[in-house]
Amino acid sequence: KFPPVSDIKRIRKSLDITQTELSRESGVSQSTIAKIEGGRTSASYETIVRLFEALDALKSGNGSTMKAADVASGDVVSVQSTDLVHEASEVMRRTGYSQLPVIDAGIPVGSISERGIFELLREGLTMDELSRTPISKVMREPYPVVSDSTPMSAVTGLMAGYNAVLVSRKGTIVGMITNADMLKLV
Repeated sequence: KFPPVSDIKRIRKSLDITQTELSRESGVSQSTIAKIEGGRTSASYETIVRLFEALDALKSGNGSTMKAADVASGDVVSVQSTDLVHEASEVMRRTGYSQLPVIDAGIPVGSISERGIFELLREGLTMDELSRTPISKVMREPYPVVSDSTPMSAVTGLMAGYNAVLVSRKGTIVGMITNADMLKLV
């Protein structure tokens, strides 16, 4: 559990770091940090996680130099929401991936995984019904998206709740980090 959002400024000042330094460490823009500290905007959960993870790393003297771009696999294999579940299953079988982002026109709109497909089978859908079903009918929420400059300390926090994180550069998805990628760091 994190302290209240209002503590971000207090903690940052106690560490004697600027908003720009916190921005560099967290991957959150300096202007967004200023708005959050001034109470002029509500930040997403993901943004708050990144800020507190960065503050934590700075507090313990472990300012991370490894960024999301350093760990992400560059070739993002994805499916579209209009594809059939059968097609997603074929892509997973062919690539060996157990989960895929669902991306329409460059925008992440959902996710599909082997586990999710098996859950639908256990719920009573037949293989035939499922194979003819559009992914849009069964996809789960999209994976979080982080900037390629996001510190891995912040990505690690996100990975606690998700099996994958998408990595973007200037609004374009350029990579993906999975639990398997995280294990390579150990």
